[in-house]
Amino acid sequence: MEAITATRFGGPEVLEPVTLPTPGPGEGQLRVDVAFAGTGWLDTLIRRGDAPPGFEVTPPYVPGGAVAGTVTALGPGVAGEWLGARVVTRASGGGYADTAIADAGFAFRVPDGLGLPEALAVLDDGSTAVALLERTPVEAGDDVLVLPGVGGLGSLLVQLARDASVIAAVRGPEKVKLAHDLGVQAVDYGEPDWATRVPGVDVVFDGVGGPLGATALSLLRDGGRFSGYGMSSGAPTVVPAHDRRRLASVTDMSQLPEFWPETPRRVRAALQSAASGRLVPLIGRTYPLAEAAKAHADFEQRRAVGKILLQP
Repeated sequence: MEAITATRFGGPEVLEPVTLPTPGPGEGQLRVDVAFAGTGWLDTLIRRGDAPPGFEVTPPYVPGGAVAGTVTALGPGVAGEWLGARVVTRASGGGYADTAIADAGFAFRVPDGLGLPEALAVLDDGSTAVALLERTPVEAGDDVLVLPGVGGLGSLLVQLARDASVIAAVRGPEKVKLAHDLGVQAVDYGEPDWATRVPGVDVVFDGVGGPLGATALSLLRDGGRFSGYGMSSGAPTVVPAHDRRRLASVTDMSQLPEFWPETPRRVRAALQSAASGRLVPLIGRTYPLAEAAKAHADFEQRRAVGKILLQP
């Protein structure tokens, strides 16, 4: 099979195309002919050697995990009805490949009428957005800031929170327009005075961390709620003791592993929301699998918009 491996920790250049033996499914597993593989900020952090706790790997390894495609082989104990099914799932040996092995217990049929790219876009990001809102609920009348607001996860989060008054924090006029197209307000954090145009918010969802996350934290009113779910800046937002005292709730990235037991329920909910049109995944660029290094470079240069996919 054709795949991408990270030969060592480092920049995008450590991602190299390779040919590996095509695996077969074991007990309770499926083999999937991969049509699209998902990428995300977490992939770039792991590649650099900056993986958050619980996501550590040892090179060489095949990055990624989320894939969409068609089931082409079944392992012992898997019902025959899975053969030929369109699915989204997580590859047990990494997703940047044209073939994936996955546990049948974590494979989800793609609803009729929903494209594979759109289904893949909500597998991880959609289920996480659902989980974030369950952990830190928002209500009509709340002012909510989502940072970043038009990434793979952020673009779904702003839609699911749309009953409140949502501001998407984005960079550049193109992304401001995309946020408006999603039906939410936007503020361009590339402008030095961006925070002065946010009068104060009740909830912050922070996927960036670092100085931008700290600025977003400062915009919370007393009694507000802070939810940190990412660190695309390279470092999570540090929440000082005085902020913890004045806020009603503070959650950080340690919440993410707590979501895992309920992930299948949330994936199904996100797929149904996408199939019904309530949730419209924002698909950015699709790169050939061999150009995975370019996809990572575009992530890190903030050139990525929406969900970025690889196509074997």
